[in-house]
Amino acid sequence: MGLMGNLRNRAGLVIFVIGLAIVAFLLGDIIQSGTPFWMQKQNEVGNINGNGIDYQDFNAMVDQTSKQYQQQMGGSETPQIRNFAVQQVWNQMVSQELLNSEIEKVGISLGKEELNDLISGQNPAQQIVQTFTNPQTGQFDRAYLAQVITESKSNPQIAQQWESMLEQVRTQRLVEKYSNLVSSSVYVTALEAQDEYTAKNKLANFKYVLLDYSSVNDADIKLTDADYKEYYDKNKNLFKSEEETRSIEYILIDARPTKQDSASTLASIQTLKQELSTSANDSSFVAINSDNKVPVTFYKKGQLSPALDSVVFSVPTGSTVGPYVSNGHYEIAKVLDAKFSADSVKASHILLNATAEGGVAKAKAKADSIKGLLAKGEKFETLAIEFSQDQGSKVNGGDLGTFTRGQMVGPFEEAAFNNKPGDIVIVESQFGVHILRIEKHIGNSKIVKLAVVDKAIVAGKETTDAAYTKANNILSEINSNNFAEVAKKHNLNADKATSLRGMDNTLNGVDVPRELVRWVYESKAGDVTDKLFETDENFIITKTVSISPKGIKPLDAIKPEIQLGVTNLVKARMLKEKMNNALNGASSIDQVAQKLGKSAVNVENIVLANPVIPGVSFESAVIGTVFGLQPNKPSKSIEGTQGIYALQVSSFVNPKEMVESERQSQQKQMLAAKQQRSWGSIFKALMDNADIDDNRIRFY
Repeated sequence: MGLMGNLRNRAGLVIFVIGLAIVAFLLGDIIQSGTPFWMQKQNEVGNINGNGIDYQDFNAMVDQTSKQYQQQMGGSETPQIRNFAVQQVWNQMVSQELLNSEIEKVGISLGKEELNDLISGQNPAQQIVQTFTNPQTGQFDRAYLAQVITESKSNPQIAQQWESMLEQVRTQRLVEKYSNLVSSSVYVTALEAQDEYTAKNKLANFKYVLLDYSSVNDADIKLTDADYKEYYDKNKNLFKSEEETRSIEYILIDARPTKQDSASTLASIQTLKQELSTSANDSSFVAINSDNKVPVTFYKKGQLSPALDSVVFSVPTGSTVGPYVSNGHYEIAKVLDAKFSADSVKASHILLNATAEGGVAKAKAKADSIKGLLAKGEKFETLAIEFSQDQGSKVNGGDLGTFTRGQMVGPFEEAAFNNKPGDIVIVESQFGVHILRIEKHIGNSKIVKLAVVDKAIVAGKETTDAAYTKANNILSEINSNNFAEVAKKHNLNADKATSLRGMDNTLNGVDVPRELVRWVYESKAGDVTDKLFETDENFIITKTVSISPKGIKPLDAIKPEIQLGVTNLVKARMLKEKMNNALNGASSIDQVAQKLGKSAVNVENIVLANPVIPGVSFESAVIGTVFGLQPNKPSKSIEGTQGIYALQVSSFVNPKEMVESERQSQQKQMLAAKQQRSWGSIFKALMDNADIDDNRIRFY
């Protein structure tokens, strides 16, 4: 996003840039000519239907996405943010590649005349309208658009940005055409509308008898290999995996801070509190002593931790408050000033690069000249396009939108909030020299200037050494055959993770380093790690139990997962025989209940569209059977999720007949829902039929 990347969270624009980068990547030549085949494969993060994804291109987009998330959340990059960025970029690239392939296969194209109409016609593309809307009037500025087109013919930077925007317009229009094609192929008949209406409005009243699975003691059930195979064969599609997974065992050795560590940190922060209260240079004190080094600046309510937020707005200036515990840190704060100020500012700017201009003095002199041109009536937007080095905002005429405190760097923020709407001021920051135009102040509330010092509660050397020694002792004793026994000997558990994926970074909610997951995917079944993996809170020892390839998992790999289902299958077999004996010769459900020593339960006003038996569970097979029965005749035994049922319909209540207007309305609602679902169905089908190699674990 240019030099101002850390100045402002321009989330929408970042998404726009990422989108363009993805499109450019997918439409470009991703494999450099002349590169040896084995080198091409070696640098591939993945391959989608024969189209390789180069690591450098992929990683550049990951960097962009990660910066976007950092700006949205604040702070620096974390392993979680990085991993999420990797996943997001991968999903976008797979989706875009599959969609582009379909668009090409169908033969959808965009002509030159149509593209020109999307740029300067009566109904320009949304991207064009958003970019070239005058922020003062809120109106689409065709003169501004024409000026940018003219500038793009002589200015290489603007030409590159303009071509990127055109590419996005092209791609968006092709996607819209494909979407319209899909939507047009979906329809709902009058009969479907009638069936839907009936399913929602036809009422069934019935009685049932239930032999609950829980009525059979688990200890009385002896499962055989044949039972497991029968259940597995019946439910194979439930065990399909979209990617290779690993089943592992692992031992966590706790290395978290102890009470003694917390007490030591508390004593340290209390000493710092006394020093902060008498400090003459608070900024330096924070820079030297604080772990997070939060800027000494003004804060509004809601920007601080809850404990600080509840105190600092009501104490006198000069007070030092705390320590308070927040997110594993002790915090103290000194209140330096308090005043009322705008909640947010709407502004635009022109950024000059001091180095490119020959120094700060020359940049300021040029800024004065530009300010002079503005005083003579030149348009700010025009000068921003011509002079600004902030590539993110210049295309919008320098518009930064509306921002609150904490979103801008210090000097820029102070200038924006401390000057009046309508002022044009020159301000210097670490990014260069800005010509800042303040357009509007919004809201007014109390703010306080704070010097915040925090100290993380961390494990001391004694705590870490003790945990490391314990972990090392376990590692020296353990092997593939005694993994659980050694853990138990040391009063620990050998936990299990049954479906670890290549890009996971947690084990049952516990953060783990990427090197642990990479080791698992490089190991064989039965391997035990020969080194300790370390996090902020644990040492970890890992054993690879089994490997499940992409596709339907083998029975042996999922036996522990399906034990309950297999147990219920055996119980169903037993209870079904019992229910069938009761049904034999019975002419009513009450007779069936009497044979079983039960009372038939009466249920009223059940509809097919909501297959729930009140007080029992969701039972689609049972309710589906209800609507296929003749009244006053006992059903056969029915296998449900809760147990084995037998039932008898007392009566049906048919809804009033639909009039034509109701049927048409029903069709419209169903069509909208079906069209919405169609996109998900299409992508699932494309994914199922695609040849996708995911090699990200080699790089991340």
